[in-house]
Amino acid sequence: MKSIDQYSFKGKKVIIRVDFNVPLNSQKQVTDNSRIEAAKSTILKIINDGGSCILMSHLGRPKGEDQNFSLKHLVDEIEKTLGLNVKFVSQSVGEIASKAANEIKPKEVLLLENLRFHLEESIGDENFAKKLASLADCYVNDAFGTAHRAHASTAVIAKHFPNKKFAGHLLLKEVSSIQKVMDSGEKPVLGILGGAKVSSKITIIDNIIDKVDSLIIGGGMAFTFVKALGGSIGNSICENDKIDLALSILEKAKEKNVSIHLPLDVVCGDDFSEKANTIESEINNIPEGWEGMDAGPKSRKLFDKIINESKTILWNGPVGVFELSKFSKGTIAIGESISRSTKNGAFSLVGGGDSVAAVKKFNFENKVSYVSTGGGAMLESLEGKILPGIQALMD
Repeated sequence: MKSIDQYSFKGKKVIIRVDFNVPLNSQKQVTDNSRIEAAKSTILKIINDGGSCILMSHLGRPKGEDQNFSLKHLVDEIEKTLGLNVKFVSQSVGEIASKAANEIKPKEVLLLENLRFHLEESIGDENFAKKLASLADCYVNDAFGTAHRAHASTAVIAKHFPNKKFAGHLLLKEVSSIQKVMDSGEKPVLGILGGAKVSSKITIIDNIIDKVDSLIIGGGMAFTFVKALGGSIGNSICENDKIDLALSILEKAKEKNVSIHLPLDVVCGDDFSEKANTIESEINNIPEGWEGMDAGPKSRKLFDKIINESKTILWNGPVGVFELSKFSKGTIAIGESISRSTKNGAFSLVGGGDSVAAVKKFNFENKVSYVSTGGGAMLESLEGKILPGIQALMD
């Protein structure tokens, strides 16, 4: 992949796939601008070279043209973040879009309308990609979060720029952070996997078991393993049809000399709410009527020790129901341990919706090495898949 830093965009019109799929409140104001902030250095590099930027993105999952999902709602926030004027055009392809792209001057920014107003975007339509490509001289993909989709603006458009396609700063950062964990990370390498289900993480476990020295399995998915080992888990969440799979993972880890660490104890609730009564229990001896909801004090101590002995850390998934403050201590403790380890020189990558939400909620964002904006794209990378949007820049 060619980086934008290997080229001067002076006098060039550059169409950039950004990921501005940001949350909006009822007044259609942006409530979290981190994805806009993440694209800033790529846009400014091109502007400072003397090029012009044509930005394209999706927002939400509109069914056809729906003004609730118009990118016009983002203009103020983009201008504020970039410190530049942004021209908005109510089309992504068509006469109005072409005219606006023709008239754009060096150092100007043009924002196209939501790509997903067109079904052709999501089905990877050749003709739609060709129309987008006709607006510019060069193509940059800086939307790692959509790189796992073979859409017109991520995978198909690139073939119209055989020698003028580049990876933006954010996309390169995401790829190199994942490579650091998967290929070149300093040992010992630790994976921390949480969340509710083994089934949603099985391909990741399968792929990373060759790369890590130890694996912490927490959250709801731990109970399937505990039950597989003969423990009593009370009313805790469990995928009974995945018990054999859990045993085979434990067996595989043993063969590969990978240490798997399950929680030792849990904080249990008698209800899934802030009003729940709570008790602490050994994880393999939870009384009937009680549900494991968070990592207990012994578990937190064990996890802290393992995290602080590790040099490369991947965190994907919380270890408790962190949305309820009563059951957030385990996830906060993981964040604190990773922050400490990072401060002492470890490389830490956090990715996957819930762990990113936890990191933001508890203010660990600037205390870890890298927080992925990638969501599904990051998970597919961890599963060992080559993403269509990345492949298109390499072909």
